[in-house]
Amino acid sequence: MEELLSRFDSITLEQMSGIRLMNRIDTKFVTTQPVLEQLLAMAVDEYMAQEIDGERNLKYSTTYFDTRDYDMYYTHQHGHAGRQKLRFRTYVISNLQFMEVKTKNNHGRTKKKRMAVEDMDLADNEKLAFLDTHLGYAPDTLMPAIQNSFDRITLVNKARTERLTIDTNLEFHNLVTGIDRKMAPLVIVELKRDGLCYSPVLEMLRKLRVFPHGFSKYCMGSALTNDQLQVNRFKPKLIDVRKIMESAI
Repeated sequence: MEELLSRFDSITLEQMSGIRLMNRIDTKFVTTQPVLEQLLAMAVDEYMAQEIDGERNLKYSTTYFDTRDYDMYYTHQHGHAGRQKLRFRTYVISNLQFMEVKTKNNHGRTKKKRMAVEDMDLADNEKLAFLDTHLGYAPDTLMPAIQNSFDRITLVNKARTERLTIDTNLEFHNLVTGIDRKMAPLVIVELKRDGLCYSPVLEMLRKLRVFPHGFSKYCMGSALTNDQLQVNRFKPKLIDVRKIMESAI
């Protein structure tokens, strides 16, 4: 993987901050490590790789909160518009942490609001003010539900109209049940592009027979590590994920 990534031209974090996708469309794909290696080999002339402190495959850690009756989980499962998630994301290489609220609106768009934090205590005044503005849940009804960790590659097309995040080595630790789940064969690809502009990687994925496939890390991780949760509408996705992982063995 490192050798493949070294072939890409690099783009810095500062340069990345200047790429603003104002009319963004997000599309997820699920595949395996062997297919990812083929994709990277195909993409090297069309994309640049984000590099931070000499690293192009960066470690992330995330903790998701939910209500005690898992309202965020079930709202997502039922496909309700206006659904939200609250998470704390840590960028391991820089030790920066952000509290983030993600909201899926009635038009299928996801909006993210975030603030830099030093801990996950929801009781301090600055966090309370932020949550009062952006989250539709009272902080005292929330609990830490699940943690995940993964490695992320970020690619940018040379026209700078899209970003591609590629997550590997995904692991879950359920903070309620104590159950761990490693998903190492799985690769989550998310394409974030400016409107319906041309995307080189879509043709590459089509040639590799990788097609759009929703995957919420919070919901899939919760369903896989807590058998008290109803899975209902997630069952087809869970079956697909199992088949994809088995295909990589």
